[in-house]
Amino acid sequence: MKRSLSLLSLALALTLGVALTTTAPLFAQAPKKDDPVLARVNGVEIRQSDLDIAEADVGSSLQVQEPAARKEALLAYMIDLTALAQAASAKKVDAALDFAAKLAYAKNKVLMEALLGDLAKASATDAEMQKLYNESVAKTQPEEEVRARHILVKTEAEAQDVIKKVKAGADFEKLARELSIDPSAKTNGGDLEYFTKGQMVAEFSDAAFKLNKGQISETPVKSQFGFHVIKVEDKRKKPVPKFEEVKEQVQAFVVRKAQAEFVMKTRADAKIENLLKKEAPTPPPAKADPKKK
Repeated sequence: MKRSLSLLSLALALTLGVALTTTAPLFAQAPKKDDPVLARVNGVEIRQSDLDIAEADVGSSLQVQEPAARKEALLAYMIDLTALAQAASAKKVDAALDFAAKLAYAKNKVLMEALLGDLAKASATDAEMQKLYNESVAKTQPEEEVRARHILVKTEAEAQDVIKKVKAGADFEKLARELSIDPSAKTNGGDLEYFTKGQMVAEFSDAAFKLNKGQISETPVKSQFGFHVIKVEDKRKKPVPKFEEVKEQVQAFVVRKAQAEFVMKTRADAKIENLLKKEAPTPPPAKADPKKK
């Protein structure tokens, strides 16, 4: 029933106020002192640093996760890549008219990614991340949360019977384990833990948030899932997550903000001549008025 929400994501987005569309760089690699040769293809060496670049480029598409098997897969890819590149060279594929343009494009792309990678490292400082976190927390309006249990049944008559049993002194949690058709109730006694109003279907939320701590719904609550009997265990203001809990998310925002601002500044400083003309569409010819002769 709950919808997943990213902590502080809305507040962070409001704080940034920019379109964060710049992707993270692929080829930002730290220099390695130990760079062993792992294979040779017709005398051309393939080193660990080559595998690191391949990992950044195609690693997300690999199915294997075990480190040794992953390394073998990357090495096999690099061997094939090197052998095929040599074969292409032998066939003078690089003499094609568009090859130089494609090579220039690839070089520019790698240069851009390397530059943005360096910028990411420089911008994601603890001080900058803490500053963004503090600003986001200050803009976050505390939401009310409810912790409730429920017993879900198929019919209104069954729900009315549950309410009678609870009023007669039956243990709510025990009834949830025995009677609820919510599969999780068998193990958690109908406990939905803490939720905000928007995380539940409207009928359920409206009923739960009207109840006080310790209260049980006097009438069955109908939703698309069936009929609920609700017990509110607690009410509170939603606690703000600690910095360490959202550090990775904050870091991503800091990096993308820095990259977006750098891209916009670089574009503004560059002398750009856009020769793509946007021509207005030609209006359709006017129709003759049959009344006029």
